Amino acid sequence: MRALAGFAAIAWALLSSHAFAADEDAPNRKPVKAIGDARLAVGGRGMLPLYLSRDWSMPLPAISRAIIVLHGRLRNADEYYISANNAQAAAGDDGKSALMIVPQFLTEIDIEAHKLPEDMLRWSLEGWEGGDAALAPTPVSSFEALDAILAKLSDRRIFPNLKQVVVAGHSGGGQVVQRYAIAGKGEARLSRQHIDIRYVVANPSSYAYFSADRPVPKIAASCPGYDNWKYGMGDRPPYLADATPAALEQRYVEREVIYLLGTLDTNPKHAALDKSCMAEAQGPTRYARGHAYADAMAKRDHGTPNHRVWDIAGVGHDGDKMLTSKCGLAALFDIPGCGAER
Repeated sequence: MRALAGFAAIAWALLSSHAFAADEDAPNRKPVKAIGDARLAVGGRGMLPLYLSRDWSMPLPAISRAIIVLHGRLRNADEYYISANNAQAAAGDDGKSALMIVPQFLTEIDIEAHKLPEDMLRWSLEGWEGGDAALAPTPVSSFEALDAILAKLSDRRIFPNLKQVVVAGHSGGGQVVQRYAIAGKGEARLSRQHIDIRYVVANPSSYAYFSADRPVPKIAASCPGYDNWKYGMGDRPPYLADATPAALEQRYVEREVIYLLGTLDTNPKHAALDKSCMAEAQGPTRYARGHAYADAMAKRDHGTPNHRVWDIAGVGHDGDKMLTSKCGLAALFDIPGCGAER
């Protein structure tokens, strides 16, 4: 297990809200400060760095839940790993049987700065967020990397008692989770082992729509590409090309998705809010965009979505407060006491 210094954990608890708030606005063209200390081979096509709370090279019979937490555009998996540990600590006894996993999607500038081996996967600065293929060493989709994590978790030799996998993310990470919940193919291997999976989407700036309709049609009408991936179904990357939008939507409505929306995440000028016309067509704020999207999905004719919307009262764009709230802990660890579903 990667040891966490007590001082560092306390410092992060004080600074985390600032880090999360800046997640989408801070420049992402600088190398990351730290590289995950664990490695996962993705189909023999490259290595993915990640942080793990337990060594998964040996059997882990005490683990019944695995929680994958996805970083945002800054690729700062080290900070998200501390946040994941904060949530696990807040869960008390319910968190003791959980494995916390934070994968890291690097770019070329990270490889060069840290002098990493050539077999380390690297993507373009934003391409990994939507499932694009890696630039090197082979064209592996970032979603294939997530598939590889789920494949590892489906190995009953390592996880004989695993019952639940949660894929979660806040802000930029929430955007990735929402798209992977649509596109991801790794769930099938878990299902064959009778392992449930849940997707937790917290305060993202935007969503992938299945139709051309938008909450603010006037903006959409003057926005070229507003319906292209990752905002819509047009111009999808190769990972999604073998399925029609209707098939992707049917898969999505069947999957268990929880949207966590902070009731105070309502600033239309927030520094980290996606203000592109593609995102603005979805509504003025994250809170408004989340409810508009869930309402749109509920009105579609592909069946009632297996989705829930939980408002987190009194919380704005703060990852730690979202994930350690009663509803955040309910979403991650099934701890009762949320009561915020609309």
